[in-house]
Amino acid sequence: MKLVLFDLDNTLLAGDSDYAWGQFLVSQGVLDKQTYEAKNRQFYEQYKLGTLDISAFLDHQLRPLAQYAPEQLNAWHAQFMREHIAPMITTAARELVARSLDQADLVAIITATNSFVTRPIAREFGVEHLIATEPEQAGGRYTGRVSGLPSFREGKIARMHQWLAEQGKPFERFDETWFYSDSHNDLPLLQQVSHPVAVNADPVLREHATRNRWPLLELHGA
Repeated sequence: MKLVLFDLDNTLLAGDSDYAWGQFLVSQGVLDKQTYEAKNRQFYEQYKLGTLDISAFLDHQLRPLAQYAPEQLNAWHAQFMREHIAPMITTAARELVARSLDQADLVAIITATNSFVTRPIAREFGVEHLIATEPEQAGGRYTGRVSGLPSFREGKIARMHQWLAEQGKPFERFDETWFYSDSHNDLPLLQQVSHPVAVNADPVLREHATRNRWPLLELHGA
């Protein structure tokens, strides 16, 4: 059997949906430009450096979800998909996912970005299964807190095994396991699979992939 996992931001997308969502809310006047934009940029730089405090970041990123009704959030997200996400999806990325859906027994997107932002993006790619950081909900609204373990670094491995157990298909049952990612933050999971693939890799991941003779893939141009 064959399992294929895709990271989302800067892997299937030519950009970062988490960062873009925050910038979108700033552009709509929902969030204060001066304070939120600077914090958003700071967290994004920490992520790229591998120094991100995931708890502090999620407190920052999920708080706006608690401030508005789901209907308003969904309306904003539909606009966000049209104006910001659609331009990030390349033909090459769509074709890679389509081939995997045809050839693999199980395909999932696994991302640290929260499921409110990413579930519609997974649907756009035609991927049923999404492993993402889950925002907590109560009474039909988001609370601004996290539910369960964030899908970040080693957390992706734990969340993957939990999801596979729910599918009744443990990791060890697969003859081939593939994971596509751009980020050195995903090295823990990349080192678990039989076929790691570095996609538009950051410098740390590119060096690691080259040293270990992992495939290097460019989906969005050099």
